[in-house]
Amino acid sequence: MTTWQPDILGDGYEQLTLPLGPDPDGEGEAVATLVRYQPSVYPGGESAPDRAVIYVHGFTDYFFQQHLAEHFAAQGYRFFALDLRKCGRSRQPGQTPHFVTDLTYYDAELEEALRIVRGEVGGGILLVAHSTGGLVLPLWLDRLNRRPGGTGGAGIHGLILNSPWFDLQGPSILRGLGTVAVDAVGRVRSRAVIPGQSLDTYGMSLHKDANGHWEYDLDWKPLAGFPVTFGWLRAVRRGHAKLHRGLDVGVPSLILRSKDTRWAPAYDPTVDTADAVLDVKQIARWAGCLGDRTTIVPITGARHDVFLSTPDVLDVAFRELDLWLDWLDGHSRSL
Repeated sequence: MTTWQPDILGDGYEQLTLPLGPDPDGEGEAVATLVRYQPSVYPGGESAPDRAVIYVHGFTDYFFQQHLAEHFAAQGYRFFALDLRKCGRSRQPGQTPHFVTDLTYYDAELEEALRIVRGEVGGGILLVAHSTGGLVLPLWLDRLNRRPGGTGGAGIHGLILNSPWFDLQGPSILRGLGTVAVDAVGRVRSRAVIPGQSLDTYGMSLHKDANGHWEYDLDWKPLAGFPVTFGWLRAVRRGHAKLHRGLDVGVPSLILRSKDTRWAPAYDPTVDTADAVLDVKQIARWAGCLGDRTTIVPITGARHDVFLSTPDVLDVAFRELDLWLDWLDGHSRSL
């Protein structure tokens, strides 16, 4: 296997390429990229902790949130992040960004990442995901939990979802009719682009060269997002349907989301303090479908990526996260 190499994020960050073999969707060889953060000193001058986080990004995204890695390190976790196939560091020439026709294809890199991380730490593993990653991970955990030993036997102790994508936006009648159309077209023209999906409202809220203060690679996370294909959205809708029928992820979950949604055709300052991508009421509605114990925390003023909110709101999000981590520690010791 390829050895760990310096990562683009600089000191303390390394990356490992995970070869995945031929792409099931016929776009050459697929790879994923595992990133790890290893500070020179952990809290209290201790050696590397014996527990870890694995983070998974969403659509039109990749791992760049250094402040999140550093926060988890300060809480006593080793931090790893996975750029999924065809995303960010992992996209190869000629590949369609983020394109898969079945969300189960991600099982390969998720299981390989879990194997590698378990080889480096002996304690529990916490999974963290944002947006579409917040759909991918629960579906995978439900499958994992059906195996002998279940999720706990795989070393996973908890799940944190940051604004997970649990349903398609819009009125129910349009969601229903739209899903039928997406299913029909996606089956035969999987790479065809759905028209009218390009909108830079959220990106303009985030990036330092627009109206935000976050810095990231616009080739890997363009302001208006990557084109949405029928085949990819068909896979997502099939995942939504499985979630809505009920899952059992096998571990306690924390769901962080904004208190409000704000739809806007162009940037205005109100989108800095609301979810400009997903309907937060849908997140609340379907959260109970994860199974096991679920804690839902709406955060006033949060963006779609709660951990990319404005500084005062980000402080609140981190406090809520830390409270839940303290609870999880106590809960795990009591079992």
